[in-house]
Amino acid sequence: MTPMTDQGTPREGRRLSTKEAAELLGVKPETVYAYVSRGQLGSSRGAGSRGSTFDPKEVEALARRNRREPAAPTTANELSVRTRITLIDKDRYYYRGVDAAQLALTHSYEEVAEWLWTGVLRPGIGFVAPKETVTTARRAVNALPEHSGPTDRLRVAAISAAAADPLRFDLSEEAVIGTARSLIPTLVAALPPVLPGHKDEGPLARRLWARLTGHKPDAASLHALDTALALLVDHDLAASTLAVRVAASARAHPYAAVSAGLGVLEGPLHGAASGLAHRMLLDVLDRGSATPVVADELRAGRRVPGLGHRLYPGEDPRAQALFGLLKEMPSAGPALAAARDVVATTARHTNLHANVDLALAVLSASSGMPAEAGETIFAVARTAGWIAHALEEYDERPLRMRPSGQYVGARPPQPMPSASD
Repeated sequence: MTPMTDQGTPREGRRLSTKEAAELLGVKPETVYAYVSRGQLGSSRGAGSRGSTFDPKEVEALARRNRREPAAPTTANELSVRTRITLIDKDRYYYRGVDAAQLALTHSYEEVAEWLWTGVLRPGIGFVAPKETVTTARRAVNALPEHSGPTDRLRVAAISAAAADPLRFDLSEEAVIGTARSLIPTLVAALPPVLPGHKDEGPLARRLWARLTGHKPDAASLHALDTALALLVDHDLAASTLAVRVAASARAHPYAAVSAGLGVLEGPLHGAASGLAHRMLLDVLDRGSATPVVADELRAGRRVPGLGHRLYPGEDPRAQALFGLLKEMPSAGPALAAARDVVATTARHTNLHANVDLALAVLSASSGMPAEAGETIFAVARTAGWIAHALEEYDERPLRMRPSGQYVGARPPQPMPSASD
């Protein structure tokens, strides 16, 4: 054992073994190697050494960072979680420090997902679902009532895939990423196809397209869908992502963590927003003008769907990127004009810009997709981000996402309740 000082820190000039580094960090040895692979910790092999050794000062610095001294919240009772995945700053957002919109425009969804998980760009990578898992998931999804929504189907598919995986409790980085590479295509394959003659092969965007519309895609349409998936991979600590991190903090396996995210996503204030925008655009196209449609929304006391975002005072960069591609889709012309009409109409009274939900609505409305298609796209895309956050949380202290309640009820002691008449 490396000699230690009375304070439990290694003496000057001594390097730590993997076991010693793990003990100092309070993690498993596998996690130490995960830190190395992510560039958070350096390692070397000494002459005649059978294993890696680590600089004590570097390990101590990482241990201090991992203690997560509470950052000062911007508002009272606001939860703050340190992450290396996504930064949102000055109307831009970044995946691991790289401009996310530019990354999404130039790389496939699968490539962006890999970048988020590993910090390595792997051109041409594809995700393949095990046939047995797909069969199990499809059987479960097909048993649902016809009126089931897309998130119902995806959640059932995730649970079924988990039941088919006896190794789901392996939370090592390699195993979790392997699970992600098979789970995402399984979720897509479990959805019923609507495009006649479709073959389940090629990029994930092509496979998903066949589940969203019976219209045959052209290259511009597939590129728009693929880019939409990559743009939506992650967006910091959205409500569904926080749910995933809470589940991962309790060491729920990745299928269960994703299921937690899907449960929150189904709320009308999160994943369903693009569906509201889709229906609004169809109403504008039907009535020939955005003015009466916007007036109806405001008269009913509702916000106009697809406008504004609390994290972007200016324009949503995801909407900017996607609108640029939609201009290249001949079929998107009418829906794009309707969206511009909505923005121009509301601009008379408020300075709200189009957000990504409105851009998704243009994509779905102009491609013969149902209103729920945006929710499906969002859920499939965000699964990759949820896995990235689960990976981060598995490296943290277990059960740290456990806030204390502020009790405001009657103070004890209270008399025992009596039975009602």
